[in-house]
Amino acid sequence: MTTSERTAEDGFLLEDEFDFVSESLDLSEKINSFSGADGGKMPYSVSMNNVVLDYPRKKKGVGLFREILTGRMKKTPHKERWFRALNGINLDVKRGEVVGIIGPNGSGKSTLLRVIAGIYAPDDGLVEVEGRITLLAGIGTGFNKDLTGRENIKLSGSIFGFDSKSISDMEEEIIDFSGIREFIDDPIRTYSAGMRARLGFAIISNLEPDILLLDEVMSVGDHEFRKKSRAKIEELVQGDATVVIVSHSKSILKNMCDKVYGIHNGKIVTDGEPDSAFEFYESKKE
Repeated sequence: MTTSERTAEDGFLLEDEFDFVSESLDLSEKINSFSGADGGKMPYSVSMNNVVLDYPRKKKGVGLFREILTGRMKKTPHKERWFRALNGINLDVKRGEVVGIIGPNGSGKSTLLRVIAGIYAPDDGLVEVEGRITLLAGIGTGFNKDLTGRENIKLSGSIFGFDSKSISDMEEEIIDFSGIREFIDDPIRTYSAGMRARLGFAIISNLEPDILLLDEVMSVGDHEFRKKSRAKIEELVQGDATVVIVSHSKSILKNMCDKVYGIHNGKIVTDGEPDSAFEFYESKKE
C-alpha cells in the first residue's frame, strides 16, 4: 500500500463519493487471511492488534511523491508531516456478530473499515481476517454512471468473480430487493442518492459475503426499505456472516448490533456495551 493510496478520502484514489470493494486479501504481511495450523477457522472473523495508520497532512498525489523523493519531508517534524488516523486499535469481531462503530466526524470510523477491507495497510500492528469482504461506503456503490442499473449489476458481479450464469440467476432478486425496477434500465447518472444506495445494498447483500462492512448507508431509504435491509442482515448473520456497521444513528445501531464501540481520535474508547458507546458519543456532541 503506497502513501498516495492513503489519500483516498481526499479524492486521490476514489473517483466517486462511494466505494464498493471486495478483497481476496492477498495483501501485505500486516493484513492476513487466517487459518489455524490445523486448517481450522480462527474464532474471530476480524482481529485487529495495536493497529496504527498515518495519513500525510499536506501533500497528496504527485506532490507527495516529489516531497519524498527530494527528501524534503524528512526535514519536517513527523507530527507536521503525518496525521495519526488510527492509534493502537484493538478489536476482535466473532463470526456471526453484528458490531457497530460510532464516533464524531474525523474520529477514524471510515478509516477503520477500509483497513479491515484491505484498502489501506497499517503502518504498525496486525490485521487478521477470515473470508471474503464486501464494503459499501457512502450513499451508493462505485457504479459506472453511464451504464444502466441492470448493466451495473452485471459489472459488479463480474468484478466480484461471478460468472454470467450466476449473475443472471441473482439479477431478478437484486432488482426486486432494490425496489427500483421501473428505473433499472435507466443510466445510473439519473438516479437519486437513495436509489443508488438501494441498488448498492441490494447487490452486495446478494453476493454472499463472509464479512459485510457498511459505512453510513443504513439510514438511507424509506422505512420499508430499512426494514428489508435489517431483515437481510439478519439472514446473512444466521448464515454465519459477520457485519460491521459505521453510523451516527443510535437507533439503527441499538436495533441491529450485538456490540457497539465508541471511537475518538483514532482510538476505541468504550468496551462494546451499546449504552456506554452512546453515552460517550453524546458527550462529544456537547
